[in-house]
Amino acid sequence: MRAGRLVSLLLLLQTRGRLTAQQLADELEVSVRTVYRDVESLSAAGVPVYADRGPAGGYRLLEGYRTRLTGMTAPEAEALFLAGAPGPAADLGLGPVLAAAELKLLAALPDELADRGGRMRHRFHLDAPGWFREPEPTPHLTGLARAVWEDRMVQVRYRRWKTPREVTRVLAPLGVVLKAGRWYLVANCDDEVRTYRVGAVLDLVVRDDRFDRPAEFDLAAYWRTWCDRYERDVYRGEARIRLTVAALEFMPYVFPPAMSRAARAAAGEPDADGWLETTVPIESVKHGHVELLKLGAEVVVLAPDELRDRFTATAHALARLYPQPQASG
Repeated sequence: MRAGRLVSLLLLLQTRGRLTAQQLADELEVSVRTVYRDVESLSAAGVPVYADRGPAGGYRLLEGYRTRLTGMTAPEAEALFLAGAPGPAADLGLGPVLAAAELKLLAALPDELADRGGRMRHRFHLDAPGWFREPEPTPHLTGLARAVWEDRMVQVRYRRWKTPREVTRVLAPLGVVLKAGRWYLVANCDDEVRTYRVGAVLDLVVRDDRFDRPAEFDLAAYWRTWCDRYERDVYRGEARIRLTVAALEFMPYVFPPAMSRAARAAAGEPDADGWLETTVPIESVKHGHVELLKLGAEVVVLAPDELRDRFTATAHALARLYPQPQASG
């Protein structure tokens, strides 16, 4: 375990440059005292680690020193090939680059690790898009990814849900995210970090001017916070419903996760006929109408009245289209 930690410390210094003892301790999840001991061990082994004194000091490697030691384990080699995600890489314009990198990695790994990594690719496949959904066209994804990588400003013409439907924005692109088969752009606009659906970008101009990327920005942390806020804010209403136990169990297959989770959490005990009451979050009356219709005759809307009226109108319209068959004889 200590040998692996020493390799990790060496690679951190090699890839990031000067780091303080506290920064190394945070990365390695050990104490500062352990870092001191590990640095001494590396120095004793002939690794040229130097300590710079003062407030801006820290540990660094001798200029130009590089190690070929990676300390890669078999599970790490397998994970690298599984994480390749050839579909998303191709979307970003990195398909050939990824293939070339994998060939170089295979050539550099010992035979045993190369075999394990190759077997992983043949046995596991990642397919990000959801069922029954065509991939969303994203003709400007490659250009946006290049702008993100090069810290270049972009000008986009964007289609949104509110009026005016089409707007033009100048953005500082901070990252792209693949979520459930859809690509999103995270960008700074007027000193505020916002999220844009890449498929809604109508035109893109990658500008020559660059921007300074915020040093403290964490894309993964921002995305987690944004997703939590989106799920919390998008459901602005709720519906009180009566439904069968079978319909409640069917919900996760046809409803968004937040709706089915809330419905199951609020569900009461079923009666003797297998019906129960619960509350389900909805974005709007129209949204609730569309979603709850998926449960057919196994759900009854109790409130709000506007949603119940919509179901009443739908039920009467369907009755006119499908009248009661005449009894024979």
